[in-house]
Amino acid sequence: MSSAKRGLWRWAPIAPATLLLLLFLAGPIGYCVWIAFTDTQLTGASGSDFVGLDNFRRAFADADFRNAVWLTLVFTFVSAIVGQNTLGLALAGLMRAASRPVRTLTATLVITAWVLPEIVAAFLLYTFFRREGTLNALLDWLHLPSQNWLFTLPILAVSFANVWRGTAFSMLIYSAALAEIPRDITEAAEVDGASGPRRVWHITLPMIRRSIGTNLMLNTLSTLSVFGLIWAMTRGGPGSRSQTLPVFMYDQAFQKSLIGYGTAVALLLLLVGSLFSVVYLRLMRVEV
Repeated sequence: MSSAKRGLWRWAPIAPATLLLLLFLAGPIGYCVWIAFTDTQLTGASGSDFVGLDNFRRAFADADFRNAVWLTLVFTFVSAIVGQNTLGLALAGLMRAASRPVRTLTATLVITAWVLPEIVAAFLLYTFFRREGTLNALLDWLHLPSQNWLFTLPILAVSFANVWRGTAFSMLIYSAALAEIPRDITEAAEVDGASGPRRVWHITLPMIRRSIGTNLMLNTLSTLSVFGLIWAMTRGGPGSRSQTLPVFMYDQAFQKSLIGYGTAVALLLLLVGSLFSVVYLRLMRVEV
């Protein structure tokens, strides 16, 4: 049998899956790319005329788009890179040293927030941060000044909401990574007189470096696409003070019916996620 025929026979078992991927994945992606270069609208007031790079030029000239990019970076940095990553590592480290009942209780509470549907978590956090919510009730009880957090600090409110909901993922990743570190190494460093912070900095973090990179990449990509949490809590407001790129894209495409422009924004969001992925993959390279 010729090499060409052998290649066809090897490809035959995965041919149905490949065709399904092309039909339901590559097809819609290709269509979205095409739409981004047209002036398609939901209202039917315009045809699907090809407009080239006009949608992208419009985005970079749009002050609301630039504001959405900035808020997306703030939201991602506060809630994913700093919040979920740091808190998840801290919880994993504390749980490793805690007793079994404490580990079980902590894991149950943290994972419960993670498995809640996004819309349910959003309404819970909305009632926590709203003017008559739980946070202000606690502040009033402590005789501290309260405020309307969803109006004065909306981007930080939704960032903390995302930290509350997503920290469990980081905790699980780091718990598995820390379990792989031999206790002999940390015990030897302790005998040599290394303090806790020095052991963490010089032993623990280098040994879980790849887990940190993987966790950061996955958290960043998932946070970049957060929509339901923000939409249910603030709808991107007040004004546009919590309007991240997914919310801005939805507003342009489905509220203002500018499908072509909204799809172009979606492609730019995809580009932002790709840039983050490239940076993390380069940081995760193992030196030979």
